[in-house]
This record gives sequence, C-alpha cells and structure tokens, in this order.
Amino acid sequence: MRKAAPAATPDAYVDALGGWQRACVARLRAALRRAKPQDEVIKWGNLVYFANGPVAVIRTEEARVLLGFWRGQRLIEIEPRLRPGGKYEMATIAIEDGSSLSPVKATRLMRAAVALNGTLGDPTKAAPPRKPRPKRPHATRRPHL
Repeated sequence: MRKAAPAATPDAYVDALGGWQRACVARLRAALRRAKPQDEVIKWGNLVYFANGPVAVIRTEEARVLLGFWRGQRLIEIEPRLRPGGKYEMATIAIEDGSSLSPVKATRLMRAAVALNGTLGDPTKAAPPRKPRPKRPHATRRPHL
C-alpha cells in the first residue's frame, strides 16, 4: 500500500477525511483550539499542537482517531481512558465509530496539558536521556583454509 503525501495544512488534513472521522476530528480540533495553543501544524503527518513544546496530537487511522498528549500520563485523573505509551509521558485516547470524547473534556485536557508545559517546560527537553545502546560485537570471519 502506497502512503499518501501528508496534508499541507490543518484545514487540508480535515478536508481529506470522510464520515465519522471528519466530524470527530473537526470537533476535537475546535475543542483543542479553545484552549489557545501557540501553534497548530501538520507534523509527522498528523495535527500537532504546541505551547512551549509539543502538547497534543490528533492522528487518524483506518478505524479510529487517536488523541494524544505528551504529558498525558499526568492527565489520567481528568480522563481515565488515557492509555500510557511511547516516550516522554505520552498517553492517548482511542476514539472509534460510535464512541466520543466530549468537547468540554477535550478542552479541559488541553488546558491542563498547556499549563503543564508552562510549568514544566518542553516535554521533549525534560525527558530523561536515552540509555546508550550496547555495542554489538562485529562478526568475525573465519579464515579460508
């Protein structure tokens, strides 16, 4: 399967969607923007929101929409459906056809995430350094006899 080129703008990202996903992403996008992030861009082929570093991401997949927060593990009290995973303190909510996240809750999550970045700084810079990979020994060649 050949990948499509990423959307050029956030509006184009939404316009390229159809059905329930388009409606879902439009609602999420409006809710997140009410929290006044500094920037909304297309990054890594997804909608990404910044405020003193990355804050949130909206990613569409074939059968679901993911809403993720870089400091999402600190937001589980607000939304228990957030599932930890990935680097930093990332946590995501999977939204499928027939399920939803209220716009009020999405805005509340985004405001809390923006506030965390304001207090703690850019999550990508505050993350602990990666452990160095152990060096693999080179394969030794057996001499030809």
